[in-house]
Amino acid sequence: MSTTGATADPLAALGSLPGVADSVESVRKSVDRVYGHRVMRRRSNEITSEAALRGARGSAALSGADWALEEVRRRSDFGVDDEARVVGAALRLTAEAGQLLSIWRQSPLRVLARLHLVAAASDGDEVGRPRQDGEDVHEPLVELPLPGAAEVSGRLEGLSELIIAGSSAPALVTAAVVQGELLALRPFVSHNGLVARAAARIVLVGSGLDPKSVCPAEVGHAELGRAAYLAALDGYVSGTPEGMAAWIGHCGSAIELGARESTAVCEALQRGAA
Repeated sequence: MSTTGATADPLAALGSLPGVADSVESVRKSVDRVYGHRVMRRRSNEITSEAALRGARGSAALSGADWALEEVRRRSDFGVDDEARVVGAALRLTAEAGQLLSIWRQSPLRVLARLHLVAAASDGDEVGRPRQDGEDVHEPLVELPLPGAAEVSGRLEGLSELIIAGSSAPALVTAAVVQGELLALRPFVSHNGLVARAAARIVLVGSGLDPKSVCPAEVGHAELGRAAYLAALDGYVSGTPEGMAAWIGHCGSAIELGARESTAVCEALQRGAA
């Protein structure tokens, strides 16, 4: 996303794209339904924990480790093979994201570096910093042309400046741009998809849209499918108004599906079935 132009708040400008306001309103209604559920008044911590587990499972599925929820729930060893490591990374990121809310608005690049460090669980020199020219990127989901290190650095700085400056844009728009930009750039040598979705989660929680983190968009993205995810991302990368609006709308649909998932969990708890 270009951060230059006539408007001083390019994120807010995206909110005026055709269809985006409708997506924002639909997301708000879906989130409000979860927060208005009577179970949330008494057992919100349980809903948050379950949403975290389901969100991590969804994010891992998009990164190639499509495990059943019960498999994620019962496993304790996440270092045996590649898929297990992806699931473990997703679970660690979900746990870590909530600890980084206060830092995000002051230093988003520091948060991104921390997220990659947590995901990679390695002390290698390439971990926790943007990749350099010549370094390979392992990102099985995204096959878009890979920007060079200089472009990555410049666009990360631009994204950081937007976050620090603040915006009147709806949380959906900001979260969609953060996720789309990180997926397009793939700034780290690995785990970019997981980091991108964790960063979007931080935006949604920190903005106040989903302060208890009970509407896991990752669940929705997984339900909509990898093909639809990539098609929408192509729209973001195109930079056209139509493409950007389509990506934001796709992210909105994912949040709504995440909210629906947690509403179902609330209903199950109310019936005494969970």
